[in-house]
Amino acid sequence: RLEIKRDGFIWIQNYSRGKPLAPLKNIGETKKTGTKIRFYPDDKIFSNIEFHFEILSKRLREIAFLNSGLEINLINEKDDKKAKFFYKGGVSSFVEFLSENKTPLHPKPIYIQDLRNNDGAEEFLEIAMQWTDSYNEQILAFTNTINNKDGGTHVVGFKSALTRAINSYIEEHNMQKDLKENLAGEDVREGLIAIINLRIPDPKFSSQTKEKLVSSHVKGWIESVIMEKFKAFLEENPSVARKIIDKMIEAARAREAARKAKEIVRKKGALDSSHLPGKLADCQERASELAELFIVEGDSAGGSAKQARDRRFQAVLPLRGKILNVEKAREDKIISNEEIKNIISALGIGFDKENMDLSKLRYKKIIIMTDADVDGSHIRTLLLTFFYRYMFPLIEKGNLYIAQPPLFRVEKGKQVLYFLNEREMEGFFLKKIKENVEVRTVKGKIYNGDELFYIVQDFLNFKNSLNILQSHGVSLKLINLLLEFGFQEGSYFLNPELLKPLISALNEHFKEVSVIPDPDNGYSILLKEEGTLGNFYLLKQEIIESSEYSRALNLYKKLKDLLTTGFKIGDEYFISLEELSTALLERTKRGYTIQRYKGLGEMNPEQLWETTMDPERRLLLKVTIEDAVEADRIFSVLMGDQVEPRKAFIMENALRVKNLDV
Repeated sequence: RLEIKRDGFIWIQNYSRGKPLAPLKNIGETKKTGTKIRFYPDDKIFSNIEFHFEILSKRLREIAFLNSGLEINLINEKDDKKAKFFYKGGVSSFVEFLSENKTPLHPKPIYIQDLRNNDGAEEFLEIAMQWTDSYNEQILAFTNTINNKDGGTHVVGFKSALTRAINSYIEEHNMQKDLKENLAGEDVREGLIAIINLRIPDPKFSSQTKEKLVSSHVKGWIESVIMEKFKAFLEENPSVARKIIDKMIEAARAREAARKAKEIVRKKGALDSSHLPGKLADCQERASELAELFIVEGDSAGGSAKQARDRRFQAVLPLRGKILNVEKAREDKIISNEEIKNIISALGIGFDKENMDLSKLRYKKIIIMTDADVDGSHIRTLLLTFFYRYMFPLIEKGNLYIAQPPLFRVEKGKQVLYFLNEREMEGFFLKKIKENVEVRTVKGKIYNGDELFYIVQDFLNFKNSLNILQSHGVSLKLINLLLEFGFQEGSYFLNPELLKPLISALNEHFKEVSVIPDPDNGYSILLKEEGTLGNFYLLKQEIIESSEYSRALNLYKKLKDLLTTGFKIGDEYFISLEELSTALLERTKRGYTIQRYKGLGEMNPEQLWETTMDPERRLLLKVTIEDAVEADRIFSVLMGDQVEPRKAFIMENALRVKNLDV
């Protein structure tokens, strides 16, 4: 449905599969202007008609950044989830967004803009860039708001001109005494975050996916703009120029150190695929399309994996301990790390990010196999950081996987079962409640089979939500009062008048209740327990809007009448649903032996093969990148030097945690 407000009138027109159902119709007068388009996805055209708030948010945020001053509001009316995207600073704000978890070398992004007439056609270029203390570059290029993931002529022109401009400035200001030779492009771009936003009519791309711009006239234009305007910026801001050039000189020294380290390592054959690492148990298969490499945590697990594997096509490389965090290290340090050298040598594709030769890859599947515990997760994250920063083409081409070893082994008689985590194992025992159990309430109501199963399942989920809320400083007493009151309006915290009914109810159960301004958003409620040493609690909007509180409230409504009633199984009496649920789960586990694996090394080779390595039965997770900007941000937050962004990330996402291994 199309609705247009223009020239004092409101016009509407309805469509079906792109064809108008009737002519444009005038339905009234208005003083407003604008266009509204409402559509429903057609399942006969689209294979997937589900809207994903996160995916839409990422794309709309991108568009808002690239169009300074444009406001976009995204509203999901199903769950009232909202997001507003408005960035007055445009691409400069985009750069600030990307650098928020890094330390900038200069306070504001450098902004360059040019508008020209090319044979009667208007062309627009804007570039924002900022150097940070990180060791990785991030250049995002867009043509007519389309992200060109593989770059193109605009990126080539930008890179070459940037290097020339810096070297020219160094020469003109006699700064070359600190250098043996001109700076290389990689030195100049170390720690650089840049956005190139190009708008041109009739752009030429290398393919229909528009991932690479090939319009040849763009390169020379961007080169001339950078040489003129970026050099002018350096002349006008000598202190900023000095800071970023000092970093570039340091990067050049590190590059030279890395080159020497590579030479030493190459002489020893450590990076040469013809000299494979001693710890590698290689496979017999020489066709890379059929071969797999398991990168395994520790010598113990490596020993089990070597015995468990099918040596015809499976190779095993054990790692000793945790590898270097490459997010915090320069290339010369990385190349000297023994475990990383072993990985590079085993893969056979070299270590040059610009000229990585995937045709020499020795294994089609590279599988990270670590323990199913916290340490294993940390090692896996360190490995993922290395592959993301230095072997990204392997992720792009779909070569990187994560093994899913079980955490539990359950045995009864000849029956042996494996479970990935505690939640999956508890789910197995929970389903057994359906078998031959009949429960009667004190009022005579009978529950069994599926009905009993769903009641116990809902209660356990309810209890889990309460525990998570309590772990974040909300008292059980307060949670129960909120649930009894049925309070669910997080937006009320923006207006203290709307909170009055809730305040009145809470006043009956707490010594003091007051509304105080919240520095983050609106207002919060401060509560104090009875007694001289009564505890204080702070109820914030984010608690009410958290997924766990919403889940707890929905389950409370379903279970309300059963939570405090009594139950009987035969002559055995249970005073509450909690006591009944605990007893039922204990009954289902009788006769079973439960083993929790502390590590892969605890499994014998046969168990490791059948659960984790056998292609017919194993479960692998393929590592993919859906949003490069978000992936880069997350790696910087979790693995970078900045502590505050990591702390903020943990606090922000604490209530969203679903699987927590303590």
